[in-house]
Amino acid sequence: MICAVYKSRRKAETYLFIKQKGNFDDVPAELMQVFGQPELVMLLPIEKRQQLGIADINKVKAALNEQGFYLQLPPPQVNLLKEHLQSQPSNKSA
Repeated sequence: MICAVYKSRRKAETYLFIKQKGNFDDVPAELMQVFGQPELVMLLPIEKRQQLGIADINKVKAALNEQGFYLQLPPPQVNLLKEHLQSQPSNKSA
């Protein structure tokens, strides 16, 4: 299967994988409204791939087969201040 990968112009690092280029019939209208005008990034022979960048290839394949699309969201942002504060020794006195 060759799937089409589109990026969102509204949501950074958000990608939509669909089974057929230009066919968004399986994608809910609400999702398309939030996603915005899709921009084609690539056509991908997904069956020949062992892995993808940050998406689990097996989840992508399953979603394409079951619902006709896969939405890849960006990884959660790291809160550097929170990490720094958690790494500091406690200043509380006993």
